[in-house]
Amino acid sequence: MSNENKTGEKETLVRGLTNRHIQLIALGGAIGTGLFLGIGPAAVLAGPSVILGYALAGIIAFFIMRQLGEMVVQEPVSGSFSHFAYKYWGNFPGFASGWNYWILYILVSMAELTAIGHYIHFWWPDIPLWVSSLFFFIVINALNLASVKVYGETEFWFSIIKVVAIIAMIIFGVYLLISGTGGEKASITNLWNDGGFFPKGLFNKTENGYSGLFAAMAMIMFSFGGLELIGITAAEAKNPEKTIPQATNQVIYRILIFYVGALVILFSLSPWRDITEGSSPFVMVFQNLNGLEFSLFGKVIQFNTLIANVLNLIVLTAALSVYNSSVYSNSRMLFGLAQQGNAPKFLKKLNKNSVPINAILISSCFAGICIIINKLVPEKAFEYLMALVVSTLIINWLMICYTHLKFKKSINASGIHSKFPSIFYPVSNYICIAFLVLILGLMSITGMEIQVILIPVWIGFLFIMYRLYKTK
Repeated sequence: MSNENKTGEKETLVRGLTNRHIQLIALGGAIGTGLFLGIGPAAVLAGPSVILGYALAGIIAFFIMRQLGEMVVQEPVSGSFSHFAYKYWGNFPGFASGWNYWILYILVSMAELTAIGHYIHFWWPDIPLWVSSLFFFIVINALNLASVKVYGETEFWFSIIKVVAIIAMIIFGVYLLISGTGGEKASITNLWNDGGFFPKGLFNKTENGYSGLFAAMAMIMFSFGGLELIGITAAEAKNPEKTIPQATNQVIYRILIFYVGALVILFSLSPWRDITEGSSPFVMVFQNLNGLEFSLFGKVIQFNTLIANVLNLIVLTAALSVYNSSVYSNSRMLFGLAQQGNAPKFLKKLNKNSVPINAILISSCFAGICIIINKLVPEKAFEYLMALVVSTLIINWLMICYTHLKFKKSINASGIHSKFPSIFYPVSNYICIAFLVLILGLMSITGMEIQVILIPVWIGFLFIMYRLYKTK
């Protein structure tokens, strides 16, 4: 069947993502800057118990992934969870979930473009922040305009770099522990010998507010933002009934290996009290290797210097990966919204490579605002851009959980057999919703009140926009 209309314009996306693309896109969503850089603040709050926090949050994220996975395998269409909210819940939920996701990743795009500039500063401090952001803004958008296969190939190699890096760190960490070359402080007993596994308790309150594992859970949960990207790829996966379940089921193993396994080793190598909010256990590992050097092409290189450059390359790759995926997912979400009638029709236009060109260009225009912000207030750009991200992410997950309940009720009533049933339905849905509500409660008492207050304000704004758009 042709995917063109009577005027010769293409109307449907092309299934150009192969099994290896889907697998590495899902894996890339599970490994980001949250793992490499974001552990520090949570470790300061919770100590070694942050390992348990990542395991718990990973299980919740996996439940949500299975709920989303069941829906997209049953109906592999563009728009992902926005399509299902629209079809099984109502017009406004479809409108709100789609535009909420879009603005979430516009903000993430802006934040990652800002971060990219900072990483480039590490090597070339004289290059203005906005110049680095503009360069990669043009490159990544050009790659996405080429074809979905180019996006998939780019993300495949970005993910390969991250995976190889984390595996190498784990192996090297194990070697340091076993060989005894990790320094005097390196020992598995670091997990419990300084105040126990819960050195700050669960609910202990200090002069600065709550501390302990529960206080760290909000930070930990946000590390898993991006896993839902697998749902966006369904409309362009060559064999979604096979590749989506495989990629989804492997998420839990990746979390256990790359997060929990890595943290067990790294907390063993460095006492948790040595960690500061501006660092992570990954950095701590190499601080015990001061003075180690080697010769390369006749030039003596300090080991710490090499590691600093390698780590900067890794986090730069992670940021580019997130931005690349944000451009992809935002364009497909706008395309899906346009198909629903919840966004202007011109966003449905595809170029000769079956890429939603207008959706990419419109998204890039909004994300490009960060280049102006970086030009005007570079020292505050990241802080300004991240204010709404937390709120929109929580809304996104809650809507996936509840939409899945509506979806299951509908297909069960129709006697339709599910191709990829979620785990422990409906109990897992209620567990996830309760957990996310708990996270909101913890945020409200641990210095993140503004983000919680923004949620009803933002939903109200979306409702007003919905009424104005539909009236017009």
